Parts: sequence; structure tokens; C-alpha cells
Amino acid sequence: MAVDSQVAGAKAVASAPAAAGPVAPGGGHRRFGPVALVVAGGLSVQFGSAVAVLLMPRAGALGVVTLRLVLAALVLLLVCRPKVRGYGRADWGTVVAFGTAMAGMNVLFYQSIDRIPLGAAVTLEVLGPLILSVIASRRLVNLLWAGLAFGGVALLGGGGFDGLDPLGAGFALAAGAMWAAYIVFSARTGRRFPQADGLALAMAFGAVLTLPLGIAEAGDALLVPSTIALGLGVALLSSVLPYTLELLALRRLPAPTFAVLMSLEPAIAAGAGFLVLHQALSVTDGLAIALVIAASMGAVRTQRAAAAL
Repeated sequence: MAVDSQVAGAKAVASAPAAAGPVAPGGGHRRFGPVALVVAGGLSVQFGSAVAVLLMPRAGALGVVTLRLVLAALVLLLVCRPKVRGYGRADWGTVVAFGTAMAGMNVLFYQSIDRIPLGAAVTLEVLGPLILSVIASRRLVNLLWAGLAFGGVALLGGGGFDGLDPLGAGFALAAGAMWAAYIVFSARTGRRFPQADGLALAMAFGAVLTLPLGIAEAGDALLVPSTIALGLGVALLSSVLPYTLELLALRRLPAPTFAVLMSLEPAIAAGAGFLVLHQALSVTDGLAIALVIAASMGAVRTQRAAAAL
């Protein structure tokens, strides 16, 4: 299948640097570097999402998405100043696919958190990367870690999903599918474009796609200075910083490992919801968080062992 070949290609691209050979003594920071990038990106994007929830009464879900992507694109274009010459049709096709996945993921996710709590939305959304990890993995142990993470995700939503808005839950699941596509095309973009040039171009394309939707919903509210200031904060926290970190991480981690690491997102989202939105955590939530963290740690240890062979 075309999707399977894309996942396998992303895995090969992302895993090539990590499989170059054993890490020399004193080079431990190289082994933990990609993992730290993923965790830092997760912290940034989930706290940014919590801030976005506070912004929605001003601009609506689609308005917030538009502010996030447009402002993030402007920042990245100014910082990266990407070249547009010298690329072929396949390169631009990857950028278009990456930008489309990015825009779709954001639109669907923000529609979800406008209807259901942040933690529940991310819990459902993370099923996309978990399924990707199973499809892309060729190591049996990765299936174990994915299963453990899936159990944690299911426990985090245990007993609570029945009372969720069905449309909001559906948006979260659809966002998860787009998240899986985002992982695949982020890896491919990182291979075809230097630094964060491909990310900047894809972000600009995604911004163009969402701009009409945001204008239709929010109108003049998008031009209020205080709303723009908050939108810039969301753009930096939820797009510029995490997407850059994840693109760099995907150059050094295989796609299955990266996808399992995404299982940390519900735990981070629960923490952000507690600190920013004052959403309480139950004992069951704590156990679920422990399971997804254990799965992520197992995936990291497996990757380190494979890299040392």
C-alpha cells in the first residue's frame, strides 16, 4: 500500500543517523538528544494548546487555528528565509502533503478541544501515532511498547468517553489520523530540505489553507491587538518551537520510536490542563500517565540498544 511505503520510507530516513554505529563513551548526550527534543516539543505544544483554549472565546476555534498557523509561518519564513529554487516536483509534493496534514491536524484538533476537555482530546488523538508505530515497526518489542501505551491511553479515557460530545470525539480521532500523516511527511520533508526550510514552506501552505476558514468564523476579531498577541504566543508554543524540534528529532529517530514517544502527549496534556485550565487528575489518570511514560521509556531503551549493535 502507498501509505505503508511512505511509513517505511520515513522510518528509513529517520533511522539512518541513529544506526550509524555505537555511541562512543562520553557521547551520551547524542543518545538522549532526540528524545529530549520530542519531550520538549510535547511540553510546548500542549501548554500552547491550553493557552489556545483560553483564546477561543475571542476568535473561535478556526480563528485560533488561523492565527496560530499564519503567525507561525511568518516567524519561520523570516527566520529561515527558505530558498524556493532548485527543488523538483517530488520535493514540492512533499511540502504540500506536509502542509495539508499540518493544517488538517490543527483544524480537527481545535474543533475537538472546543467541544471536549484537552486531556480527553489528546488521549483520542494519540491513537493515530500509536497505530502508525504498529504499522511501521518491524521489531516485535515495539509492538509491546505500543500495546502498553495503548493500554495507558485507554485507561486515561476509561469511563469518561461515554459522556463526551460525539462530534468532539470524532474530530479528535480524525486529528489522530492526520497526526500520523504529519509524522510521515515531517520525516520526508526533513530529508529533502535543509534546516527548517521545508517546515517553513509547509507551514505557509497550511496557513493559506486555513486563512479563509478563520476569516469566515472570526472576521475582524483576528485584527484585535490583544488577540494577535495571544495568537503569537500560541503560534510560538504550539507550532514554531515544537514542529522544529520534532522535525530535527525525526532525522535521528526511527518513525516507530517517535510514534510511541507521542504517547507522552496525553500525560503532558493532562498536566497542562491541570496547571492552566484547573482540570483535576484522578488516581486512574495518574496510573494511565505512568503506563504511557513506561511505554515511552521502553521505546527509548529499545532504540538505544538497536543503535549500539
